[in-house]
Amino acid sequence: MTYDLELINVGKVYDNGATAVSNFDLAVNKGEFIAFLGPSGCGKTTTLRMIAGFESITSGDMMIKGVRMNDIRPEHRPTSTIFQNYALFPHMTVRRNVGYGLDVKGMPKAERDAKVDRIIATLGLEDIAERKPEKLSGGQRQRIALARGLVVEPDILLLDEPLGALDANLRKAIQNELKLLQKTLGVTFIFVTHAQSEALALSDRIVVMNQGRVEQISPPHQLYTRPDTPFVAQFIGRNTIFKGAVETQTDDVARIATSVGTLSGLWNSKGSGSVRGGKANLVVPAEAIEVHAGTDAARDAITRQYDGNLIDATLTGFEVVGHVSHLRAALNDGQQVSLEAHVDKYQPGRFAVGSNILLSWNPSEATVIPTA
Repeated sequence: MTYDLELINVGKVYDNGATAVSNFDLAVNKGEFIAFLGPSGCGKTTTLRMIAGFESITSGDMMIKGVRMNDIRPEHRPTSTIFQNYALFPHMTVRRNVGYGLDVKGMPKAERDAKVDRIIATLGLEDIAERKPEKLSGGQRQRIALARGLVVEPDILLLDEPLGALDANLRKAIQNELKLLQKTLGVTFIFVTHAQSEALALSDRIVVMNQGRVEQISPPHQLYTRPDTPFVAQFIGRNTIFKGAVETQTDDVARIATSVGTLSGLWNSKGSGSVRGGKANLVVPAEAIEVHAGTDAARDAITRQYDGNLIDATLTGFEVVGHVSHLRAALNDGQQVSLEAHVDKYQPGRFAVGSNILLSWNPSEATVIPTA
């Protein structure tokens, strides 16, 4: 099978011996929207620059539509790159900025003008086509950068945090436009971002990176609900993580002994081992934890309903932000837990700060990850 983009054991080591990217494997189908996500310095932008040809590849192979691209110059690759600062020419009009890449390719004027007119219309830039970038808003400049990247009809569009300079409201609006545009055009997008919400909202799959290595490649929902590694569990979402040792483990469910009791969740078969007594983390999303009044009368029924996943806690904080209630609780071992749910579920006054509460969750909503 031929992929739009394939990275095969790709690595990057700088002249000073520092490793930026190591053993990166990825196969991207035509029309996929892939996000590279991770903390600063994890190697996501370096990987994007290797795909674009702005950084050399130290090891491995980079293929586009089955053709090895390692030594192909950037201008000869079927890619186009949009940077965070957009890199628009201030002395050129919108129309000339959009058509610049076609001029570089030496395209005849009539054909160039037709392509420019078409992409300007697609992105709704007709009214500002003769203006210069300095007189335009951030959202307009972002659309111009998209138009310039797409007009050359690349096989792959590379986007390096292109929404980072926009305010929150405009950023959300452009996200929606970007996703719709990508699906309409069917172009493969590789998108670098440090914003989890952006990656989760836009992409078909997310590549989570850490210290130059790939931690997990998954669709957004799977990544959020079923982390493969302790790093992903800590980095994505707002999870409570219980450390312990495996007591029992089947193909589906594992029970681990923790400082607050024996707890259970679904076993992640992609972890590093499955021996009894081995170390493991139980990962519970903030949205999965149920809060109950800390009464003895309710304890037995809750224990049965949630297969033993019941722990005592003290409510230490309660606040409402918009339509979401945010709760904080302290466990008996001192661990702090963050919880959240729609305000209709946990209304102010239902639980008093300082009161004893019980926390529970269904095993099917938690993940047990074996650790080294």
